[in-house]
Amino acid sequence: METAKILVVDDEPSILRLLQEALTQWGYSVKCASSGTEAVDAVRGEMFDAVITDIRMPEMSGLELLKEVKRQDESIEIVMMTGYPTIASAVEALKEGAYDYLSKPLILDELRHLMARMMERRFLRGEVHTLRERLGEELTVTELVGNSGPMQRVKEIIGKVAGTGSPVLIEGESGTGKELVAAAIHRLSPRAKGPFIPVNCSAIPSDLLESEFFGHVRGAFSGAVSDTLGLFRGANDGTLFLDEIAELSPALQVKLLRVLQEMQVRPVGSTKAYTVDVRVIAATNRDLDRVIAEEKFRQDLYYRLNVVRINLPPLRARRDDVVALANYFIRRFNRRFRRDLRGITPDALAALQAYDFPGNVRELENLMERAYAMGAKEQITLADLPSLASGHVAPAPMSSGTIPQLAEVEKDLILRALAHYKDDKEAAANALGISRRTIYRRLKEYGML
Repeated sequence: METAKILVVDDEPSILRLLQEALTQWGYSVKCASSGTEAVDAVRGEMFDAVITDIRMPEMSGLELLKEVKRQDESIEIVMMTGYPTIASAVEALKEGAYDYLSKPLILDELRHLMARMMERRFLRGEVHTLRERLGEELTVTELVGNSGPMQRVKEIIGKVAGTGSPVLIEGESGTGKELVAAAIHRLSPRAKGPFIPVNCSAIPSDLLESEFFGHVRGAFSGAVSDTLGLFRGANDGTLFLDEIAELSPALQVKLLRVLQEMQVRPVGSTKAYTVDVRVIAATNRDLDRVIAEEKFRQDLYYRLNVVRINLPPLRARRDDVVALANYFIRRFNRRFRRDLRGITPDALAALQAYDFPGNVRELENLMERAYAMGAKEQITLADLPSLASGHVAPAPMSSGTIPQLAEVEKDLILRALAHYKDDKEAAANALGISRRTIYRRLKEYGML
């Protein structure tokens, strides 16, 4: 287990000296801050595993510091200390995400055991994340990174709807994390022990859609050499996540509507119907009201799916979450690449916060992973983010010697068109004079699908 990094915050020098000496003796790496403001600066520049802070401090209280630290990096564990313990302050601290609450004068043995428990839990949580990544199950985590107002509203809806079993429609641009939201709903629901099956409706060939959804019997068509369950029966007692729902053909929309009404499926080539118990969560990056107006999506199916609606905001609408997301990816890639980067330099962080991220969270993840792949050391610098450092944040007029490559111009035009048309790929393709298939192919090349 790596040496845990602890930030101790107190306006009393004697407390700082005591805790620094004790924690160092117990094998921790310790940094001290004498105020909340100094602590916030430290968290912005370095990665910490835990913060131990006094509640009563001038300028910024411990509770205010707790909220700010959690806004910067939700994974940091926080222990609160106070010489004036009250039930109200303890409850508020725990409600805001503190790990525990200690009274002064501190009993060092009590603190030592608390730190051991806290670090063991943190280590095990990291092991679970690593295992999920190896199994390809990273999207099963229930923690949604971000504490901005828009994300708080999303989390509130998830908490309310998870236990109901009602269909959910998630709307949002590509890369905003619609599958992660669907997985969070599933993991928080009574169906959590059942399967969670994500399906990209646009990725299945149209001639195989019905068989993929409802299964088939042997001999139903050429190549059907055995019976198959299909996605609905495979997701029985669990959740079926239908991404890109607007891409379904009209014929399959009719059959999907019937399944949602009757909760029965009939495999292709069979006369027998099977009862299923499946929760359906659908998602789209298109404006369904517009698609319905164009008579490309059934209104009755829309009403069946749109029992609960979640609008997932683009990253540019929740810039306050950029820091927390960047820190989340640093911890994730530190595990994957077996490195120990300690944060992001101020100029790199400023560039990230100023960028519009047309590819949303997925684009931020790709930027961070590229920095690791290209050998970032100690901290991620602006030089490790060349697409930001080169002026893509706010493109300047071209001059001699700075003409971009054709591929860069094409990518910029496609992403701008998608942003303008709210990720409606068909509308963006029509505006650019290219096919929707070209849009999908290019997005795959950019790592955004």
